[in-house]
Amino acid sequence: MVAYRRARVAGGCYFLTLALQDRSSDLLVRYSTRLRQCLRSVQAQRPFRLPALVVLPDHLHMLMVLPTDDADFSARVRKLKREFIVALRQQVGIRVQTNAKGEANIWQRRFWEHLIRDEQDYRNHVDYIHVNPLKHGLVARVQDWPFSSFHHYVRQGLLPSDWAGGTGVEIENAGE
Repeated sequence: MVAYRRARVAGGCYFLTLALQDRSSDLLVRYSTRLRQCLRSVQAQRPFRLPALVVLPDHLHMLMVLPTDDADFSARVRKLKREFIVALRQQVGIRVQTNAKGEANIWQRRFWEHLIRDEQDYRNHVDYIHVNPLKHGLVARVQDWPFSSFHHYVRQGLLPSDWAGGTGVEIENAGE
């Protein structure tokens, strides 16, 4: 088995991308309520903060801040993937198949991770997360995508509701 080198920093903030195996699927938005429940369940079992999150049809991006004495973001990702698979198995019409290794056919095996280095890196990734639905052509304005922490930022007065203006903005390619 390949040993992946990941930056592990207790209390770190990580930009994470999780993708479905079937990149033409819309499972994440179709079952966004279940996904949200799974995230909350994992947070209750293995605490972390989510300062920014966007759920797209076939992948999601998030910033995950770990407790000061914990560096294990991988366990949280595994748990989230597992809980979402269990939730999907309870849905009528969803076929969750497993391969010879017993792995479900829902998530890509790996995920993208980036340790946030500083405040500018943090801001770049928050912007990247929020502009992602616009970047993928899912909406004409960032504010029109319902599955995003962007709306929380607007309610908190951190961003204007017309942020990114719908004309596209140049956001540093933070993770895809």
